[in-house]
This record gives sequence, C-alpha cells and structure tokens, in this order.
Amino acid sequence: MEWTDQGIVLGVRRHGESSAIAELLTRDHGRHLGLVRGGAGTRMRPVLQPGNTVHAVWRARLDEHLGTYQIEVTRTRAATLLADSHAVYGITHLASLARLLPERAPHEDIYEMLELTLDDFADAGEAAVHLVRFELAMLAELGFGLDLSSCAATGATTDLIYVSPKSGSAVSRQAGDPWRGRLLRLPPFLREADGARNGWSDQDIQDGFELTGRFLLRHVLEPRGLSHSDARAGFIAAVVRQRGRALPSDSASNS
Repeated sequence: MEWTDQGIVLGVRRHGESSAIAELLTRDHGRHLGLVRGGAGTRMRPVLQPGNTVHAVWRARLDEHLGTYQIEVTRTRAATLLADSHAVYGITHLASLARLLPERAPHEDIYEMLELTLDDFADAGEAAVHLVRFELAMLAELGFGLDLSSCAATGATTDLIYVSPKSGSAVSRQAGDPWRGRLLRLPPFLREADGARNGWSDQDIQDGFELTGRFLLRHVLEPRGLSHSDARAGFIAAVVRQRGRALPSDSASNS
C-alpha cells in the first residue's frame, strides 16, 4: 500500500531511540499516523513541528498497519508562529479539535480551512476570529451544525443577533429581545445573511467563543468524557492580553 498527499502536522511523539510517530491531517486521507524513521533526529525535528505543511509518502504492507512516512516540508510556519503565545496555544487547540475527527476519513473542507487559518494566524484578533469559525465548521463536520441562516421563530433572514442555546438556531432582534437574557449573542462575523463580511470587537470574539464552546461541550466533548482543552483557555487569555496591550481603550470598554 502506498499513497502521496499533502498534510499538516498535528503532533509527534518519540518512538524508540531515533524514530517518531507523526500525526498529520492530510488533504485526501484524513487524520493519519505513520512512523518517521529518524524523526527524533536534529534534521527532522524542525520539519515535524505542529502547524507545518508537508509532502508525505505513506507506505505499509497492509492498509490497517501503522505504516511509515517519508516527509518533506513544503510550508514552514512553526518558527514564526511559536514566537507568539496566542499562536502556541492556538495551534495546540486546533490539533485537539482535529483529533475529534475519525481517523483515516477524508475531510477536505476542514483541511483547507485549517490551512487558511494557520496562514492568517499572526495577528491575535484575526486568529481568534478564524478559530471561532473553525470550531463552528467542526461542529458541522461532526453532524451538529448550527442553523444561523434564518430566525427560528419568524423565518427572517436579516437582523439575526441571537442564537437559541437549546436548538442552536439563529433568532432575530425582534423575536429575541423579550428573552435576550436567555439567548446567546451571535457576533457579526458569523452572520450568514451578511456574508460574514462584518467587523468585530473584543466582545464579539468573546461571544463567538461562548457560542461555539457551549455546543462543542454539549454535543461533542461531554459525550466522549472530554472537556475543553487547556490550550483553548490559554489561547483566549493570550488574545485578551495582546488585544489589551494593542488597544487599551477597547480592552477597557469590552472587558
């Protein structure tokens, strides 16, 4: 058995004295592990950093075997991203989300979105918006997508500013205002009717993480005996700190 694919490094663990087991999210073969001979050595260590994109050749005698990887880096991101605390936490959290996908099942849309997210991860605020959208996409990929296209009560497709915490459906301002204290806020950058071409504030980012976090916990994590990763909380805290330093007035008004 042999195939060739592009992949993003999710993680790596040492195996024996000099080898390593690399975990990739590949474009056409999904989340896939393989043994990298010499992977623990100085030449391969920079290649097998989470967040890097690689060209991978996988070989095994039988399809169900672990198999071996031959890997060449095609996009090095780790050296740049790991200099920022929000990126360190963010890459770790993205990898933990990708591990929720069934192994060896293709998820091309998620692969493409992960690559785009990592390519625009240097700015803390933009990284946060991308990560909220990635969590939303993961919910849909796992069968628990939210319906943010129209109001659950009236069918309206505009002025959607709330989400029902029970159904995961959008609610318009008119229908939701009487129960605003019981509803989740839908940040502008997730409003489908406007093509998600809206600006965002620090409060919008917090609202986005509250929204996706609640449904990830209820539908995906808790049924598996899991909770949110420590990296997720670390990422949010790092973004708040960096945004606070860059925009002290915004931080004060949105805290």
